[in-house]
Order: sequence, then structure tokens, then C-alpha cells
Amino acid sequence: MRIATWNVNSVKQRVPRLLPWLDERRPDVVCLQETKLADEAFAELLGEELSGRGYEVATHGEATWNGVAILSRAGLDDVVTGLAGAPGFPHPEARAIAATCGGVRVVSVYVPNGREPDSKHYEYKLAWLEALRAVVAEQADSTVVCGDMNIAPTDDDVFDPDAYVGETHVTPPERAALADLQSVGLRDVVRDRWPGERVFTYWDYRAGMFHQDLGMRIDLVLAGESVAERVQAAWVDRQARKGSGPSDHAPVIVDLDEAPDGDIGPVVPPPSRPVVKRGAKKLPQAKT
Repeated sequence: MRIATWNVNSVKQRVPRLLPWLDERRPDVVCLQETKLADEAFAELLGEELSGRGYEVATHGEATWNGVAILSRAGLDDVVTGLAGAPGFPHPEARAIAATCGGVRVVSVYVPNGREPDSKHYEYKLAWLEALRAVVAEQADSTVVCGDMNIAPTDDDVFDPDAYVGETHVTPPERAALADLQSVGLRDVVRDRWPGERVFTYWDYRAGMFHQDLGMRIDLVLAGESVAERVQAAWVDRQARKGSGPSDHAPVIVDLDEAPDGDIGPVVPPPSRPVVKRGAKKLPQAKT
């Protein structure tokens, strides 16, 4: 089974990229984030195209912001939208959806950004992650959490730690919350496969960040032990970030049981240009 996760940053804008990508990579299960469409609008836009490709679809969306979905050709059972016990900002947002696909509990998540350290939204982010941990802990062994975590797990997951001083995504409380989530028995399968490589999933649109490979790894696949043991390949589809009209995130793909594109996938690790002098490159003033 091939599982993929992709923050598409507006599914409506990404249709010309999404459909050919589905045909090329042929994932069995796809977790989408930042769909930015209400459920009815999603069905109207993509229902027929996805059905024709054999996908069942579960969505949890809202107009303009947020939005998550699961597409599956491996079954789509016990769908749960939202996150029990999660806080809102101020109301609950469309940031989580779960379903059982081929015997695996799949959770697609779009973790709150946090905006500024110590802000109200930052507090919301940490509380939301606590709620996610509580839900996942109930059956962690057979669960895979996929999505935009809006946290780089370590300094190795950003192009230059000095560039992120004072920013969200890298602060100790955020990283501790992510580690706490993983402590219920989830493994970061991309880092398992690429323990010492520069592997990024997000590059800001501005300042040529992608072309210089000045990115961060914030899109994760966290798998319970019984799922992680089946992983044969885990890679970032950097090709999907190239060309016209891409998302600012690349898909992450994990193959269970067999690896049709080989054990390393066709794309990872991406070419990198390590920063020689720390602090030499600055961040564009944009939030992911």
C-alpha cells in the first residue's frame, strides 16, 4: 500500500497538478491538507475525477481556510472528522480527519501554525497537539499520522537554525509537543530511512528558496510500530514542487510491503546546497 501526504495549499488551485500526480504516482491512500474548500465544494470540484480513479473520499473542510481530506482506494471505514477534545480558535477548525484504510488507521492533520512564539495561537497549537496525542494513543500501534505538523523536529530539519531564531516551528515547547506525540509509539519513517540526509518538504515561494534548497521538513509521516515495520520506502516527491503552479510543500510518500519505485524512491534525497556560513541566509517574512 502506498500512502502519501501533501499540503496542497488550496486544492482548487492545485487541480492541474493533483490529478496528473495521482495518475503518475498512483498512491492508494492520500492525505491532503489546506484544501481550503467546504465539503460540498470539494465534492463538486473533484468528486467525479476521483471516483473515476477509484478513490473513495472523506473530507473535513471549510471555505477559504484549513481543510483536510483522505482519498483511498484501500477502503474508507470509520471516518471521524475533527479531533475529540481539541480546542478551537475560538471555534473548532477543520484540521483533522481519520479513517481506516486497508486495516491502517490513517489520520490526516493540519497542525495550527502558531504564528508567533507565546501568542494565543501558539498556545492553541500546543493544546491542539495535546488533543491529537490523546486520540492517537488509543490505537497508536496500527495508526499512521500524516500531514503538515508545522514543526521541524530538530535543527537538522531546517536549512540553517540561525535563520529561525525567534520563529515558530522550531521552539523547544513545539518540539517537545511533537516528541510527546511520538512517545505513544509513533516513528518518523522518513527520518528512519534518511537519518543523516538534508531532506526538506517545504520551501517558501519567495526569494528563490526552492531553487537554493533553503527549506524545512515539517510534513511528516508518523507510523505506529506495526505499520512502521511494513515500510519499504519513504521519500519526498520533490518533482511535485517543480514547474508551474506548485504548492509550496512537496508530497511525502511511504510504501508498505513493497516498493514499486525502489527502496529509496525516485527523488529522495533531494539535491542540497548546504549553508556554509550559519546566518548567511535570511527567511522571507512569510508564514507556512
